Amino acid sequence: MLELAILGLLKEKEMHGYELKKRLAETLGIATGVSFGSLYPALRRLESAGAVKAVEAREAAPAVPLSGSLGGELAALRARTVGVRSSRGKKVYGITERGQELFAELLEAGSQSSDDDRTFNLRLAFARYLPPDARLGMLERRRSYLLERRIQLRARVAQVRDTYMRSLVEHDHESAEHDLGWIERLIERERAAAAEAGAADGLQAVDKTEGSPNPDPAGLRPGEIQEDSRR
Repeated sequence: MLELAILGLLKEKEMHGYELKKRLAETLGIATGVSFGSLYPALRRLESAGAVKAVEAREAAPAVPLSGSLGGELAALRARTVGVRSSRGKKVYGITERGQELFAELLEAGSQSSDDDRTFNLRLAFARYLPPDARLGMLERRRSYLLERRIQLRARVAQVRDTYMRSLVEHDHESAEHDLGWIERLIERERAAAAEAGAADGLQAVDKTEGSPNPDPAGLRPGEIQEDSRR
């Protein structure tokens, strides 16, 4: 999950570690709490695999105006040298071509599973990179999982007698109902977009056909048509 999330975020833009950690918390959820202790080893693994590149970015030393004297120029030179050496570089990470391929592989492989909430939510966050049919298949598998889960929770509600345990099961059942309605809306939107795209492709095909000259139905050249008419 972490490697997939890192690659997906780096597809948007290059980032340094602190910014990447912040974006991971937003993508994976605040409760996940990705630490630097897990982030940087993952970045090193991806860098070793050629999926991530690192660039050392240094802050530029401030410009010092010319003083017109030899002593002033030497002082300015020393200031610029100290400023460059003391400026703290930040390692900026970016995705490589191999990283693009690895991201697509991880996203496609994970879209086949729908029984883990965190994994599904992460892949849904990057679902725009999936082909439309794969995206729709992922949502339909999630719907099937939620339908089965709703049936199981409904049976548990009828079995549990303890008041507080029953309230927890009822809460899970209500959450499954809510998620099911949400997934249904996403599926409906995906199908509508696919139908709209298909209609647009059909119109383009019709326009191309109408714009081309009508071929002779018999497949004859003009000379052959005249000879045939004399017969």
